[in-house]
Amino acid sequence: MEGVSNLEVCNLAYTGNFEELKKCILSNKSLASKTDQDHRTALHWACSAGHSDIVYFLLDLGVEVNLKDDASWSPLHIAASAGRDEIVRALITKGAQINSVNHNGCTPLHYAASKDRYEIAVMLLENGADPNVTDKLESTPLHRASAKGNYRLIQLLLSQSASTNIQDSEGNTALHLACDEERVEVAKLLVEHGASIYIENKEEKTPLQIAKGGLGSLLRKMVEG
Repeated sequence: MEGVSNLEVCNLAYTGNFEELKKCILSNKSLASKTDQDHRTALHWACSAGHSDIVYFLLDLGVEVNLKDDASWSPLHIAASAGRDEIVRALITKGAQINSVNHNGCTPLHYAASKDRYEIAVMLLENGADPNVTDKLESTPLHRASAKGNYRLIQLLLSQSASTNIQDSEGNTALHLACDEERVEVAKLLVEHGASIYIENKEEKTPLQIAKGGLGSLLRKMVEG
């Protein structure tokens, strides 16, 4: 495999070559924290590829758990996005910042929500993740999960008091997004939890107007009896 990083130690972390990596680092401790051309450390790369043994080794050496790469992704962002449950748990135990934001203003929970990483979302929320945090497009994790139709994750967010009527930079609520994608079950769930069918987005459209076919009348019935 052609190296993904200009640092050997990072490539070893990514390919999961634990024995070589150990040799490398034990001969020169500073390599454990050295950053490559993308300002990533071996920890970032091991989180990305899901090599728990290497992650534990690096964390036990005391490497900085909250170091951000050049796009402001922390190891926790990477592990949450990649769906590495065990690694997320290890990072949290070592003090990873739960509500850390990257260059898009996204927290690890935004990625867990959009990629349907249920167990990871549970861990993040149990450890203080803000369910109503907004990124640079003013999207919440609920917006992300609703656009993708991740039903269980939406239930989880709602159980942790995610607010249903926050509008993103386009004026859309999570319900607008669910209706736009014709996600009937998600739309019903959101309305049951107080999502308004009457909020207008920047195009002056309500979720009701976006809902196609029978969905609109179904939602209206739910709200108006």
